[in-house]
Amino acid sequence: MAAYVRKSLLQSTWRRLLQQKHRLVYTASQEFNENEITEKLQQFPGGSIDLKKGNDGIAFLTVNNPSKMNAFSGAMMVQLKDQVEELEGWSEGKGLILHGAANTFCSGSDLNSVKAISNPQDGMEMCMFMQNVLTKLMRLPLISVAVVQGKALGGGAELTTACDFRLLALGSEIRFVHKHMGVVPGWGGAARLVQIVGSRTTLKLLSTAQKVDPEIGLKLGLADAILTSFGEERILNEARSWLSQYTKGPPEIIKAIKKVVVSGKELPFESALQTEKDIFGTVWGGPVNLKVLAQGSKHKKIRID
Repeated sequence: MAAYVRKSLLQSTWRRLLQQKHRLVYTASQEFNENEITEKLQQFPGGSIDLKKGNDGIAFLTVNNPSKMNAFSGAMMVQLKDQVEELEGWSEGKGLILHGAANTFCSGSDLNSVKAISNPQDGMEMCMFMQNVLTKLMRLPLISVAVVQGKALGGGAELTTACDFRLLALGSEIRFVHKHMGVVPGWGGAARLVQIVGSRTTLKLLSTAQKVDPEIGLKLGLADAILTSFGEERILNEARSWLSQYTKGPPEIIKAIKKVVVSGKELPFESALQTEKDIFGTVWGGPVNLKVLAQGSKHKKIRID
């Protein structure tokens, strides 16, 4: 009977969580045609978004367009969506490191793509597309960190806010330069930045286009640590080591932790409590929980890797 109840709870809970995971900011009901804007964006090639999954449950997502400071072409926007959706279904995943190729992070949108879709309608559709994609990235059941080398400008700065943490290498900077382009953030960066550093600091960063170096980033709460290594490989290894302190343990537990945090941040309080209860029900009495209980004292540090 207990097994049947647990199975029923798991099935109903995962149906609800699956619906929440795939909830988009914009859908057809908001006159958003994803297929249409995808076809339009794919007309602007260049660069790539590369995904590499590690056996330790940590993946690397690379913004790769070094000849243009890793600016996003239209095709790269579509590839980012595809790679994020690939990560949504990664059962062994626990962590994600997002970084740019060739020692710089990302300089926003490729100007060639921007000029070609400079009319208001196309701009709105691109904005809606990227808000959907970066919301999916933010909600991934993986603990994510943006590793900033060189410059994260404009849309690149917005991209960093879709991760749980931000690590800045020596000499790097995050800068919301939208004001100088005659626009405001459109990929959800302003809304997420308010959640990270508060409305007053966000207003200052956007209205001044202030350069945020590692030290200032730590002071503002935008950066979580400064990476002191030199060279791309060493920096990424240092970032991986930093992230591993949060990803130790079985994937199902790490994913559950991320899900309760996301629900607590996004949902009304009562709904967040209900979701937390549902997620608790998927792990209570599960294999990891039973293994820990079988090993001894509940407050004793027990290895569950």
